[in-house]
Amino acid sequence: MDIVDPARRSRMMATIRGKDTKPEMLVRRFLHAHGFRFRLHRADLPGNPDIVLPRLRTCIFVHGCFWHRHAGCRYAVLPKTRPEFWASKLEGNAARDRHAVAALRGAGWRVIVVWECDLRKPETALPELLQALKAASPNE
Repeated sequence: MDIVDPARRSRMMATIRGKDTKPEMLVRRFLHAHGFRFRLHRADLPGNPDIVLPRLRTCIFVHGCFWHRHAGCRYAVLPKTRPEFWASKLEGNAARDRHAVAALRGAGWRVIVVWECDLRKPETALPELLQALKAASPNE
């Protein structure tokens, strides 16, 4: 049983953003500070990637562990209320992610997924992202 009434739960869920989230903003600020220029949420690419680096042909998805079913993550727990609904909803999200990544790779794009839980320690996650991008850079 939910501990809040349906109207309040609806308002709470409506405030969850899909763009400009704190983890996404952290990655964007880091990339910009390191000289990378990018496009945001390109609707013409499969999956509408959060960050697109056209020069490197690289797409970055910044995924929330709960919403995108980060395997083995302690933040990707299934809610106890309405588990059938949530299992279906969240598995649909994960399937859509897999399809988008496959389509992007098939079109010749490099795909990097940054998980929300990794960004809880940005001092390790962000340098790893920087290394991956420098490895993809045609100038390096």
